[in-house]
Amino acid sequence: MWDSVYYYREKQVRDCHFKQDVFVYGATPAGITAAITLKKQGYSVRIAECSRFIGGMTTSGLGATDLGTERALGGLAKKFYDELAKYYNVEKCTRFEPHVAEQIFRDWLSELKIDVQKEQFIASVDKEDGVIQQVVMTDGTTYAAQQFIDASYEGDLLAHAGVSYIVGREAGTVYKEIYNGVQFGTQHHKFESFIDPYKIEGQPESGLLYGISDEVVTEQNGAGDARIQAYNFRMCLTKDHKVPFPKPRNYQREHYALLLRYLEAGHWDAMKLHTPLMNGKTDLNNHGAFSTDFIGMNYAFPDASYQEREEIFQQHVTYIAGLLYFLANDAKVPLAIRQEVAEWGLAADEFIETHHWPRQLYIREARRLLTDYCMTEHHALQRQICEQPIAVASFHMDSHHCRRVVLNGRVVNEGDIQIPVKPFAIDVRALLPKKQQCSNLIVAVCISASHIAYGSIRMEPVFMMLGQVAGTLAALAIEQQTAVQHVTYAQLKQQLLEQGHVVEWDMSINDDPIRRMEETFGGSI
Repeated sequence: MWDSVYYYREKQVRDCHFKQDVFVYGATPAGITAAITLKKQGYSVRIAECSRFIGGMTTSGLGATDLGTERALGGLAKKFYDELAKYYNVEKCTRFEPHVAEQIFRDWLSELKIDVQKEQFIASVDKEDGVIQQVVMTDGTTYAAQQFIDASYEGDLLAHAGVSYIVGREAGTVYKEIYNGVQFGTQHHKFESFIDPYKIEGQPESGLLYGISDEVVTEQNGAGDARIQAYNFRMCLTKDHKVPFPKPRNYQREHYALLLRYLEAGHWDAMKLHTPLMNGKTDLNNHGAFSTDFIGMNYAFPDASYQEREEIFQQHVTYIAGLLYFLANDAKVPLAIRQEVAEWGLAADEFIETHHWPRQLYIREARRLLTDYCMTEHHALQRQICEQPIAVASFHMDSHHCRRVVLNGRVVNEGDIQIPVKPFAIDVRALLPKKQQCSNLIVAVCISASHIAYGSIRMEPVFMMLGQVAGTLAALAIEQQTAVQHVTYAQLKQQLLEQGHVVEWDMSINDDPIRRMEETFGGSI
């Protein structure tokens, strides 16, 4: 049904060598704002992107912005949402159609004549004495520059540059956090009834239903591991100009046996977090114990080869497309649910090139930089204040489930945690590798943060702001002819303020994080 739409396909070797002041890897919102910032300051810049598209999640279905508070927005991030409002002729707009977001980004890049090279996969990084000289792609293309910015969701540039990183959840003891590590007992997205995990109920020898791990649970809450929160797609659906949910290749009905058992127990919430966008479209996200998250099926992704990532990507496509097809068509699904789901379909005027399917897998976390400064829950809960703030995060600390297991004879999801936070500053040092490892690399997405703190930081508007910081920082490093770690903070802060950036939160502003969090989960239809 779908060709490879994201990660990897073999390309002919090409004799193509680029040289620019700054090289940006990743045409995510962070990569785009970084490049725009640099070009406006007169520096040559080029973006290389592994997919065939631009804009990451912002142009791929995540139209219901995970924003936190609008007052934390500044610079190009604020301009983006202002342009959305102008397009729709409304006062404010944080819920938008994917193609509109893409057009704004395309116009920005076109206006400044910023080149984006697509289907570019890193093969190696040439580095001398901690300084990156050039990046080499699998098709032979090379990019030489003075400064480099990793704006990818995966952290591929930092990894190939030999910079330290972590994948997974730190134990609570590492940073003295209480919300990190293994998390059983959450009240969010849990199974609301005792659901038997076995193919034949009450008979363990019959085997487990699909998607349930056979591991024996031995850890206590707060234990560390290498697991990451589940991925999914943010589906852009409509009742109007729609394409019925297609039956994917390799559809396997038994993959939804657990969901059917949950429905038969009287629980129907898999499509509850279904947020209205403009023009009759919606953003469907995971909700409840069994929904669009493909729990436990992404552990290999961060460090996988490009071919392996493509396989994982397609497994997610098949699973989530199959889920929607199952709910709309399977005779065992209660008729009222089938009729409700079948009213919806893929938006026929979105994602034309990929048969109306979102292009970007929602990589909620992959690698995270390991450096001398780490953002933790202490920052998010304002127990620790940054000395060198450069942007503000305000979404609640949000981790989706990391695994599905059997505990005391029933199915249990583990890892979801939602903690309200007031707006908090991000320190510039969390974007910078250790100097001895690399002195001309800035990380705009996979920054140094604990698993749970990253759960608040990892939102698209924040990435836009961090991209602008990265671009400003790279320009200053060139201007000052110094390592990125030695750029004068006062000068960086001054330039960000001149760009209309929100550097730190005004504590006198009244903010209700619990209300904001309730609004996030209260927009279902």
